Amino acid sequence: PALIIDFAVLADYALFDQQGKLSVIGIFRHVVVGGFPAMHPRTHLVLRVRGRRTEVGAHTLRIRFTDPEGHELVGGEGTVQFGEPPAGVVDVEAGAVLVFDVPLPRPGPYAFEITLDGELAGRVPLTAAFAQQ
Repeated sequence: PALIIDFAVLADYALFDQQGKLSVIGIFRHVVVGGFPAMHPRTHLVLRVRGRRTEVGAHTLRIRFTDPEGHELVGGEGTVQFGEPPAGVVDVEAGAVLVFDVPLPRPGPYAFEITLDGELAGRVPLTAAFAQQ
């Protein structure tokens, strides 16, 4: 594929500073809740996409949050924009921080599916479980 996902993680918080550096706090793959259905608020999906210099421009990005059966619970679509890199740099990269309130109807395995230009490019798993009393 022309574009690849360097990394994709779930975190409590993430931001880009004014120099474009990414800071990520509280990376996780599992949530424990007191009961179901539950909502995990302000879940940050953090990703960085990389490609060759020929990929400069806009590319379609689609996110689907799916339940254990693969049904979409939350989704969104947008674009990722690659600017012209400095002379001598052959790769282009772009980062994104997407924030979701994630519905968790029952315990089990969930996932964020990431599609770039219509092709599945990555999956970020999330497991939801009951808190042990």
